[in-house]
Amino acid sequence: MILTVVARHWVGQSQLAPILPGAFPRPLPQYGQNAIIVTAQKPKPLYWVASSLEDLRSFPERVKDGFGHALYLAQTGRKDPQAKPLKGFRGAGVLEVVEDYAGDTYRAVYTVRFVGAVYVLHAFQKKSKHGIETPKKELDLVRERLRRAERHYANAQEKN
Repeated sequence: MILTVVARHWVGQSQLAPILPGAFPRPLPQYGQNAIIVTAQKPKPLYWVASSLEDLRSFPERVKDGFGHALYLAQTGRKDPQAKPLKGFRGAGVLEVVEDYAGDTYRAVYTVRFVGAVYVLHAFQKKSKHGIETPKKELDLVRERLRRAERHYANAQEKN
């Protein structure tokens, strides 16, 4: 299953409608609730592969806000400073964002390999206390979901 979010920025539980035609606001929790930056660039569609959306929704609000910000930047063609290429994947097309909260580590993996879309491949809480590497089981799941995203994107391109 792949869910689609188009032209909306999801941060935690807040969804903001455009305040200007063609403009999309982004809340900045670190600067207070009333701080908003408006960008005129229309975000790319955001697709959630398999259980990635449900998994992300189970995270603490502060973690969701950080991931939401990173995904919004990806949708608008930019890169969050915390987003790093995931090892084991060619180039910088598969990125991982890591958030620490209350002694736990959360990770979100997404791909920007496609010109017209961003796919969230996986979101999980890292359980292992040994090392910082992403566990092999999680990498295998990312690979399988990346293949699903590639098929989905190819099918969408054929229809257009």
